[in-house]
Amino acid sequence: KALYDLPLFDLLKKSREVHDANWADNEIQLCTLLSIKTGGCSEDCSYCAQSSRHNSEIQIERLMPKEEILKRAKVAKDSGSTRFCMGAAWRGPKQRDIDKMTEMISAVKSLGLETCATLGMLKPGQAEQLGKAGLDYYNHNLDTAPEYYDEIITTRNYQDRLNTLQEIRGAGINVCCGGIVGMGETRHTRAGLIAQLANLEPYPESVPINNLVQVEGTPLHGTDSIDPFEFVRTIAAARITMPKAMVRLSAGRQEMSEAVQALCFLAGANSIFYGDKLLTTDNPETSRDRALLEKLGLHAM
Repeated sequence: KALYDLPLFDLLKKSREVHDANWADNEIQLCTLLSIKTGGCSEDCSYCAQSSRHNSEIQIERLMPKEEILKRAKVAKDSGSTRFCMGAAWRGPKQRDIDKMTEMISAVKSLGLETCATLGMLKPGQAEQLGKAGLDYYNHNLDTAPEYYDEIITTRNYQDRLNTLQEIRGAGINVCCGGIVGMGETRHTRAGLIAQLANLEPYPESVPINNLVQVEGTPLHGTDSIDPFEFVRTIAAARITMPKAMVRLSAGRQEMSEAVQALCFLAGANSIFYGDKLLTTDNPETSRDRALLEKLGLHAM
């Protein structure tokens, strides 16, 4: 909370110092996220268009065939992405889903891409299977601070999230774990989220910071948007408290000005999701991102 309360330029000075001490100059990692199974999730996450409990009019799609995923992965690599993330709208995968995922992970890995998956909560033993298939990262966000969690989700609890993170760590897979801001939370709540992430042992290798994308039909549609400078503060706080983590500027960039995105990079963000879709919501076109990086003198890792 003390970091958040600093004058903005003092905070940015601190976060930039931490970034420069731990990362190469002017490098940004490009990642692509593909929804490989869309909609029909039984969870009630208030922000999510893929919940079967909300009326978001998302078209439900079954698990994408491996051949189509490989095709998309090749396009992502040719466009400059180095990490390919596969997301499936499950509360948690069944064993038959894990069997299919291991084939997909191995196939994508063979292209020379880093692999990431977000499949929901994992049962004991499932993470080991994914790891043996070559999974580099598993994404499982904490979403928000513990004290605000019940305001956003009721179909699982915070410990459920921590249990899956423990399974991932135990399997030797890198952790991708962050959260969402702009859900009506306070600054104190945002500070609580960053504190939770930073105090994981060890803290995540990859930390996506999402700005809520409001989707009509979800409970959070109509929530007051977060002030852009408050979002920048969240990026800076993540960088300072998790110096060696890849801090990813994630959902919500479509609504951000180039100036705000530039401030996020200055604050220490060094990764973006790259491509015109983030699961079911829009993302800036690759040509637009390329142009922005060129303006700022940034280049892909």
